[in-house]
Order: sequence, then structure tokens, then C-alpha cells
Amino acid sequence: MPISPATGSASTGPASNGSSTVNGSAEAILLELVDETGTTIGTAEKLSAHLPPGRLHRAFSVFLFDDAGRLLMQRRALGKYHSPGVWSNTCCGHPYPGEQPFVAAARRTAEELGVAPVLMREAGTVRYNHPDPASGLVEQEFNHLFVGLVRAEPRPDPQEVMETTFVTPAQLAELGAGATLSAWFGTVLDAARPAARELTGAEAGW
Repeated sequence: MPISPATGSASTGPASNGSSTVNGSAEAILLELVDETGTTIGTAEKLSAHLPPGRLHRAFSVFLFDDAGRLLMQRRALGKYHSPGVWSNTCCGHPYPGEQPFVAAARRTAEELGVAPVLMREAGTVRYNHPDPASGLVEQEFNHLFVGLVRAEPRPDPQEVMETTFVTPAQLAELGAGATLSAWFGTVLDAARPAARELTGAEAGW
């Protein structure tokens, strides 16, 4: 299970602390607030939406696999304001207000990992409420799931991603036994499994 450290250049996109920098000044990042059906009902600043008890907002999670059916995992950079240093799925994040989840998923996969999927498709949605014990933040999310294939070597942005690895289901179990996984990872993986199995085939084991 080779693990590749991040070696990319510094990000020019949104900073890990929930704000972006424009002409040297911080600009708040807004998320879409939604109701239980996923209908947009407003916006909120990114960090405030994650403060207890959390506000339900739109998110996305991406699961990219190689041609052997191995899942691309990332370890989140230590500078991230939320869940730093933990392993999680290929990419996850939040669309900007009005941005389509598919577009946001493709955008952030490129920004964080320096790759473009050769195929990516919708894999359903899942709603969850996951407190993060380490940070005290809460994930109240209506999450749009995507699965796809990647053939390029990841070139992670070190401000976003510490390292990456491709894993089989057995290797994922080993990784989870020896390292911390993100609070939401198990929920989004379980929800995406049917689409992952359809994409990778039964022999991949997902």
C-alpha cells in the first residue's frame, strides 16, 4: 500500500480555515443551507455552519478508483480547520451557493489532488449528523455522492492534502485499524457502495 506525500504547489483557492484571500484580505466562504429534502433555504458562513449543533448544509463526497478497483484515499493536511491529519475519501467539500454539486466535486478534486477523473457519475445522496470529537465541530450535511475512475497520478496540494494512497477493501481495513478516519467517512462510503460496486465490479470487493 504505497503512500505518496503531497508535493504540489501552494493552493490559490480557498484557504483551509474556511476563508479565501483576495488582495490580502480574508473573504468569508458561504455554504448553501438546505431543508431535509435538499432544497436550498439560505446561506451561512462556512465555519458558523459547523458550530454545534450544526446547520444542515449541502456537501459532496467523491470516491475515485483506479482500473484495479482500488479507492484513492487522502490524508487531510494538518492546517485544515476541520479534521486535520485524518484519512478520508478521495475528496469532499461544499458547493458554493448556486454551484451544481457535480461541478463543485470536479473543481475541488482538481484543486486538492491535481487530477481530473476520466469518468465521474452521481451515486445518490445521504443526510447525516456527525460531531467531530477532536475539533468540537458538527457535520450536519445533505451530501451528494459521486464515484468515478482516475488514471493520472495524484499531485496533491500540500495545503489541503498530506498524502494519498490507493487501497483495496482489505487495505482500507488495515488503514482504519492503525489510523484515524474522518467522522463522516464510514457513512458516505456505505451510501456510495452500490454505485462503487457497479463501477468497479464484484471482484474489487466493494
